[in-house]
Amino acid sequence: MKKGIIGKKIGMTQIFDEIGNVIPVTVIQAGPCVVAQKKTTETDGYNAIQLGFAEVKEKHMTKAEIGHVAKAGVAKNEQGNYETKHLKEFRLDDISGINVGDVITADTFAVGEKVDVTGMTKGRGYSGVIKRWNHHHLRMTHGTGPIHRQPGSMGVIDPARIFKNKKMPGQYGNEQVTVLNLKVVKIDSEKNLIAIKGAIPGAKDGIVFVRDSVKA
Repeated sequence: MKKGIIGKKIGMTQIFDEIGNVIPVTVIQAGPCVVAQKKTTETDGYNAIQLGFAEVKEKHMTKAEIGHVAKAGVAKNEQGNYETKHLKEFRLDDISGINVGDVITADTFAVGEKVDVTGMTKGRGYSGVIKRWNHHHLRMTHGTGPIHRQPGSMGVIDPARIFKNKKMPGQYGNEQVTVLNLKVVKIDSEKNLIAIKGAIPGAKDGIVFVRDSVKA
C-alpha cells in the first residue's frame, strides 16, 4: 500500500464527462486527517501510520485516548479539540516523508487513479432467507398455506443434523465490506471531496477508508 485516508460518505450523485456521458459517483469527504502515530520496522516490526479523522472534544475521550495522542505529540486545533475521533492504521511501503502531526488531504489521490474503499454496510437486523439469501417464496394461491416465506427443509433424515453453512435466517448487514478497483473521477482539493465512480458500502455519513487499489 502506498497511501490511504479516512473519509465520510456524503452520498451519491452524477456528473458528466467531456463527451456528455453520465457517470454515477459517490462523494466522499476525504480528510483532512492528522498523523497520530508512526510505526517503523525498527520499533514495531513494520511500517505504518495511524491517521485521525473528525473533531472530538477532550471531555468525550477516554484517559487512554488522551494519553495516546499526548504521547504522540498531536496538537489541538484552533477550537482546542483533537482531530482524532476516528483512528485507523495504514501499513505503507514508504513512510520516510511522513511525520506525526502531518495532515493528509484529498489531493493525496489523483483523478483516474484506482482505489479500494472499505466501509460498514447498512444493518438490516434479523432477516429471513428471502431477504438475506435471495431465496424464492412459495406460490401465493392454490392452498399453499401461511408458509410462503419459510426456509423449507433444513436437511436430510440421515445424518439427522443441519450441515454447516446452511443458509438460514439471521443477522443481515452491519459488516465490513471492501469494494475493489474503483476509479477516482473528480477531486476538489479546497473542500477535501473525492468523487468515486460507482457505489460504496454504508449509509450516508458513514466512515469509510480509502486506499490505493491492490489490483491496480
